[in-house]
Amino acid sequence: MILALSGLSYLLFSRFVIQSVQVVGDSMYPTLINSGHYWLDRYSYLVSEPQRDDIVAVRDPQDNMLLVKRIIATPGEFVCLKNGKVYVDGRLLREPYLLPGTPTYAYDRDGNEIISFGDKYFVMGDNRNNSLDSRVFGAVPRQDILGKVIE
Repeated sequence: MILALSGLSYLLFSRFVIQSVQVVGDSMYPTLINSGHYWLDRYSYLVSEPQRDDIVAVRDPQDNMLLVKRIIATPGEFVCLKNGKVYVDGRLLREPYLLPGTPTYAYDRDGNEIISFGDKYFVMGDNRNNSLDSRVFGAVPRQDILGKVIE
């Protein structure tokens, strides 16, 4: 009985409160390091909504893998990538987490405007030249954001 309760407690705690997550790759460098282990706070988004600048774990819409990215824009905000800079709702986004001089370009090269709409969030890695993110797979729905990564 105690073993069963312990197992159930562990499953509930790791599913709804906090769990360990490992960053695979350099897409969040210099903020998070490749192979680094961090905590994923799943509870905070049960009681509040994700905010811009939050580092989150999202389900990759292409292959259902876990990705760690930063929220750049929340639902309904307009994102524009122009001349290597990021603008949200027409204002230059201040990004102190990037290495100095890091440009941000759209991958499609057809245009620089990307819109975040409805219940979707625009996410990008901090290592902009080495990140598969919303510039590739589009904005992510709220249900694909699994929790907030604690640095």
